Order: sequence, then structure tokens, then C-alpha cells
Amino acid sequence: MNRSRMEPLGVPESDYGYSEAHEARRDPTALDRWLVSQITRRLGEKSPVRLTLWNEPDLTPRDGTIVVRLKSRQALLQLLFNPDLHFGDLFSTGRIEVRGDLVRLLEEAYRYTSENTHLATWLARGRRLAPDLSESKRNIHHHYDIGNEFYKLWLDREALQYTCAYYADPAMTIEQAQQAKMHHVCRKLRLKPGELVVEAGSGWGGFAIFMAKNYGAQVRSFNISREQVAYARSWAEREGLTKQVEFIEDDYRNLTGTYDVFVSIGMLEHVGAGNYRELGGLMSRALTPTGRGLVHTIGRDVPAALNAWINKRIFPGAYPPTLREMMDLFEPNGLSVLDVENIRLHYAKTLEAWLARYEENVDAVGSMFDEAFVRAWRLYLAGSIAAFTTGKLQLFQVLFARSGVNEVPWTRADVYAERP
Repeated sequence: MNRSRMEPLGVPESDYGYSEAHEARRDPTALDRWLVSQITRRLGEKSPVRLTLWNEPDLTPRDGTIVVRLKSRQALLQLLFNPDLHFGDLFSTGRIEVRGDLVRLLEEAYRYTSENTHLATWLARGRRLAPDLSESKRNIHHHYDIGNEFYKLWLDREALQYTCAYYADPAMTIEQAQQAKMHHVCRKLRLKPGELVVEAGSGWGGFAIFMAKNYGAQVRSFNISREQVAYARSWAEREGLTKQVEFIEDDYRNLTGTYDVFVSIGMLEHVGAGNYRELGGLMSRALTPTGRGLVHTIGRDVPAALNAWINKRIFPGAYPPTLREMMDLFEPNGLSVLDVENIRLHYAKTLEAWLARYEENVDAVGSMFDEAFVRAWRLYLAGSIAAFTTGKLQLFQVLFARSGVNEVPWTRADVYAERP
């Protein structure tokens, strides 16, 4: 598989009517140097970032510095015009080179753009993303159907979880932390043997199989990724769980029946805020009178669109909601929020483990795709770490039940109790 599903990653030089390689041999102008000085000034004197232009000596990072080399005037202008969109393509295609700590650079970049938060908030409040069935399928296919073998290179090797792990002990391996995450969710739900669970968004099936094996649940799991569903069904068959776990290749909007538990791990980001009331109504209809549910999602403290480059190249159509926006799931649909937990830093640590494993297997990734793909996913993982460490992204777990249901725990003690 010597191709990338993310093409085209960059804009062909011919589109500008000139040769970028030729331009790179020309000396920077006074205006070029002034523009770089403005970026440097806004970063601040204490910033470790050093910007160099295409004709300047190739610096070696020292004492924690990070060298960003702009390889042409066009790269500089694109970066200034729309850094959220263009930095990713410039980095992926090698028109910007970074030497030093990429995650630290991206943390600095998030702080650099923080003054635009109010504008981003205002723009995001005007958007009500509501992808329909066909758009959702295209978006999921773009990200999740690029090959199971690719994801198996760097996700945990036991449950193949592509969502935030839970580091009950910071010394845990990624495998241990993903198991801890699944236990954490099941304990919050007080999952019991024989209960009927409906899962919206199954991934590769690891959590559905975990609930069946460890808690004796009967699970129906919905997913529109063909590759993931095929993998999950094969996994359930190997485990002898086909009578206990059913993987359905269909959109969550088409689920029927009633269940004791509704659970969604890492799916809400793909729903679109314009569809939250509809999803909440579905959750309410799907639950028994004493049913309960949990939504685990990437989120934000204030409304803002997803990074433009990630939306274009990596995760089209994704939108991380605020808690206020998430209330559209519950308030209009007779559902009561029981517990909210933010495990943001757990996701940063999860991503650090993924990135380390990705780098360990980067040659294998390169054999599957092209070099631009390798750099793009390195940037995506590193940028996601920076988004969580700087608080640009959050990770919410929201536990809920029908309004007025009294079969709820008095304390959180059972969530943290050791399993017998």
C-alpha cells in the first residue's frame, strides 16, 4: 500500500506560477526579515523558538531551543496568512523544517494564537454542524478506514483503543491504562451481568468485547466504518462471544430497541452540535425507565472550530463540544446529569504513549504510505498532545440517567473500589 488517503497534502508549486526551489536561492528581503521579527516579538523573549530563513545558516538546537526553518518566501507568507491551515501542509511537505521538541513548539504556537480566542469563540457560536448520514460516512471512512494494520502499529495491543486511556497510576503502560479506562467506565455505569448495552461507535470492538467478557453484558454496537466492523466481528468470533456481542454496520441514528445502558466512547466528536437534540432524544427512547448512560468525548471550555488543518487533512467534520453545548443532549430529553469528570491530562499522556510507539514503527508507516503522510501524522499526534497540555482541548466523561431515577449511587466510592 504505497499511497496516502490524505492527498493532496500540499499545494503544487505550479499553482503559484513560479519555482519555489528557484525562489529559495534568492536572498530574503528586508520585508521578509521584518515579518519574521514580528513573529519572534509576539512569541516573547523567553520563547525557545528560533525562526530562520532559507539562506541563513542551518542552526543546531541547543539548550532546549527549537529551530524552525522557513525554506521559501511563499512558506513564510502562507504561515503568516493562515497558520492554522498552512503550517500542517508546510511541515508535511518539508517546506518548513523543525529541529528540536515538536510538542514544545506546538505548545508555544497555541499560546501564540491565544489572543484570537475571542474571535474563534464568536465564529464557532454561529456554527451548528449537523452532518447527515452520507457526510458522516465519508468523514469516518477518511479517518478510520485507512487500514487496520496502520493503527495496530501504535495503539495498545490488547484492546486497540483509539480513545483516552485512564492512568490510575502514572507508571501504567498504555495497555494497562486502556484496561483501567474501560473498568472506570463500567464502574461508573454500575454494569451488571445480563444487562443490555447499546454502544454508539464501536471502534475496533475492544470495549464491547471487554464489557461482555469482564461484566457479563449483552452488547449491541453500532459503527459505520466497514473495516472496523469486519475486524470487530472477527475478534468476537475468535473470543466465542458472537451470541453475546453484536456488531452492526449502521449509523447510530438507526438503532432500535430498549436497553439498560447507553454508552458512547469517542463518538460525539463526529456527531455535530446541530444533531445533539436528535441524539439525546434517541438516547432517551433507547433507555429503560431506570436506564443510565455515559458519553466520553473530547471537548472544549469555550466554543471553537477544530484546527483547520486537522479538519481538512485528518479528521473532517469533527467538532469538540463544550459542556454547555452537550446539555442539548440532556435538557430537552428528560435526562439528568449525574456526574462529570474531566480527564484532560490523561489524554495528553495517552497521546505521548501513542506518539512514542508511532516513532518506534515509523519505518513501517513509511512503507505503507508516503513521507508526507508520515510527517502529517507525527504532527497530528504531537499537536494533540499540545492541545491537551495547554487546555485547548478537554476530555469529558458525563454520566446520566432519566430525570427522577433514584437508583443511583450515594457516593463515588464504588467507582474506585477494587474489583473482587
